[in-house]
Amino acid sequence: MISNLRSPRAALRQDGLSAYCQDLFADFARSDQRRWGEVYLRGLLQTPGRKTPAAISEQVLGRRTVQPIQQFVNQSTWEAGDVRRRLAELVGAAAPPQAWSVQDVVFPKNGTRSAGVARQFVPRQGRMMNCQLAVATSLVSQHGSQPVNWQLVLPRHWDADEELRSQAHVPDGVRCLPRHRLVLDSLDEMLGEWDVPLAPVLADWSHETEVEPLLVGLEERGLGYLVQTGAATVLQAGAGGAHRAVPLAHRVHRAPAAVRRRAAELADELGPQGERAVLAWRDAPDARARHSQFVVAPLTAGRRGAGGPAAARHLVVEWPFGRSQPRTYWVTNLPVQRLPELVALAELRGRAAADFERLHRDYGLGDFEGRSFRGWHHHVTLASAALGYDLLHGLARERGEDGSSATG
Repeated sequence: MISNLRSPRAALRQDGLSAYCQDLFADFARSDQRRWGEVYLRGLLQTPGRKTPAAISEQVLGRRTVQPIQQFVNQSTWEAGDVRRRLAELVGAAAPPQAWSVQDVVFPKNGTRSAGVARQFVPRQGRMMNCQLAVATSLVSQHGSQPVNWQLVLPRHWDADEELRSQAHVPDGVRCLPRHRLVLDSLDEMLGEWDVPLAPVLADWSHETEVEPLLVGLEERGLGYLVQTGAATVLQAGAGGAHRAVPLAHRVHRAPAAVRRRAAELADELGPQGERAVLAWRDAPDARARHSQFVVAPLTAGRRGAGGPAAARHLVVEWPFGRSQPRTYWVTNLPVQRLPELVALAELRGRAAADFERLHRDYGLGDFEGRSFRGWHHHVTLASAALGYDLLHGLARERGEDGSSATG
């Protein structure tokens, strides 16, 4: 059935993409699942416009063959986690991550029956939307970012609405969970049997008032982190607050017993007398130089993780010239003496955000037409795999390799 695959782009030679699919789908129980997996993945890469089952089958097979594709995505029993694990291992080996980045992803929707759909407030948009919300974890390096794990946010009313749950085939054990729990569950899966290089965790908590559960969870897992917070985010600080900025050349010792303070309050205490470091950097080699001021202050010691002693937490504040208030706040347990590295790490989140826009625009991330919980997970996994193929193929080309197999 797949012998007549159309391949209009030279970069999608059948041998290269087929080898990638054979590796990625090796754990599928049936050969027909592997065949339709390749058809769907090839369609996400090749089909112009919306990547619907009809458009994919016409583009790849030369005829409209909708039902088998719908069945493969919506009902087939293959495990999305197996594909995600292998995708992460391939990308992590080819481009070792500098960070694991956590990103909120919005899927605008019509209707109310698709898994997890609700009218809900989207902080990044600043308004109410009828949508699905998801939390994605990406491997980010200088070569780009690659989403490798996904969690669908289930609104609270979905817990008790058996009709909605039944129509969308939501598993009994899937319930509404706080955002930090979804993040930690994704990380736990990656820390389990996934063979992926460890890296600091990046997350944006600037629209949340509570960050402590996330920080504690990361520390208990022995993970370094750089978490952006908002002015109103409550932080654990020493009893005297963030009263002393950190000389960046010296080692910082733990602060006194903790009290809870808003990030803006702590920064205000640093404003008049805080030691400020001036950094300049470029977002790209040909970009204009940017420069700003930064203040670093101790907070408290974090939780002791499984891998060793507790690392101290610090508040890092970007305070641009001429502004009466800071622009950005971060909390980190990474070494603050290497401030330029922390700022460069924070910049990686912008790269991840841009690649999610590409996922929507070029790889059909938001084009899934089904309603089922399983189908949604299958689709976002395959859209991520399409991006992964192009990333791996590009790396092979840059390194002067044959490029006929993205996994070689």
